[in-house]
Order: sequence, then C-alpha cells, then structure tokens
Amino acid sequence: MTTRVLLDAGEADDEPAALWACAHVLAVACGGHAGDEVSMRRVVAWAAGHGVAVAAHPSYPDAAGFGRRVLALSPAALADTIAAQCRALRSVATPLGVAVDVVKPHGALYHQAAADPTVAAAVLAGVAASLGRVALVGPGTGALAEAAGAAGWRYLREGLADRGVDATGALIARGRPGALLGPAAAAARARVLSPEVDLVGVHADGADALAVARAVRAAVEPGWSAGAG
Repeated sequence: MTTRVLLDAGEADDEPAALWACAHVLAVACGGHAGDEVSMRRVVAWAAGHGVAVAAHPSYPDAAGFGRRVLALSPAALADTIAAQCRALRSVATPLGVAVDVVKPHGALYHQAAADPTVAAAVLAGVAASLGRVALVGPGTGALAEAAGAAGWRYLREGLADRGVDATGALIARGRPGALLGPAAAAARARVLSPEVDLVGVHADGADALAVARAVRAAVEPGWSAGAG
C-alpha cells in the first residue's frame, strides 16, 4: 500500500481525534485560514503519539473567508505570509520531536498555485525561507507541480476523494450539487484515485467528515478499521 490518506486538520476547536486517526498525514492549519498555537499543539502532540506525519497547511491570510478567497498580495507578501505560517507550525512541532517536511497549500492558495506560475513561485519561496527544500503537495498537474519539478523538489500528487468532478475532470464548485461527496461516493472515488496519486485528500470541515474519512481510509487500505486507528 503506497497511497496515503491526507486529512486537513486543526481547523475547528471541536475536531475529534477519531477523525485524525483516519489519516497517514495531517495537514495542520497554521494561522492563515484557521489555527493558532493551541490548536497546532493539540494536533501535533496527538500525531507525535500515534505515528502520524505532520504537514504545514498555509493559506492566504483570510480567516474570515476560511482561506477560500484569492487575495491580491504581491509575490513577496505572499511568500512572507506562507513563511510565517510554516515557521509557526515548526515552532510548535520541533519541541515535540515532530518534523515538518511536507507542505500543502490550502483552499484558494492550493488552486491558484496550480493555475498561476507566479503564485507557485511564491509558494516555493515562502516554504524555502521557512522550512527549506521539503515536499510539496498539490494536484497532479499544473504550475505548482511544474515549479517543484524545475527546482528539483519532491512533489506529492494529491487527489481529493471527497470532492465531486464534472465531465472534464474539474472540481465542481462548492455550493453546487455534487460538489461534496458522502462516504460511499468518496470511498469509490478514492479507489479510482489511488493508482494515480501519492495522497488521497479528505477535508475535515464537512458535515459527514468522520464517516467520509473512515470510508476513504478503508478504501485505500483494505482491512483497516476505525478501531485499529
């Protein structure tokens, strides 16, 4: 089994540890769209005790919009905020003996980095300034994948198991029918994605997030059970 489940984490105060137990990698919100020192420490300490990897999950500095709006920042300003968020997580993780050697942009930043080479370059600059040359997570193709490849960085292809796609393969916009998948549909999509990606992504903020995450983990790792996690 090579495909791993990545879960966005630390985005709500009442996020249950049972949700984190479904993941191989937790992408921890580090202050841009959600998260603070308390929430980061809670997630990272749990991960340290359960053998789960930790990734930084920086975003546009947009807590009001949950990082799902594109902000008009200069490349330098964008790199600076990404660096600050990654450093914040590292400052929590290092004393707990946890490495932060993976970065997954969040929300609008994730999609803009895949679409815009300038944004992709700012992501690399911010990550390099704060964490060095670590692995980046993003869609299988696009500007971020190309920038990482050109710079010689490790790039982990992610497929989103809990998001629906249209006939062209593009994600259905949030708020439209079919955008968010339930447990059975997400598990089926995870099985389709697994041979094509390094990570199968799951969001933690959906109404059925726990059921979806459990279904996805079981789909990519037959024999896994919630009790085992």
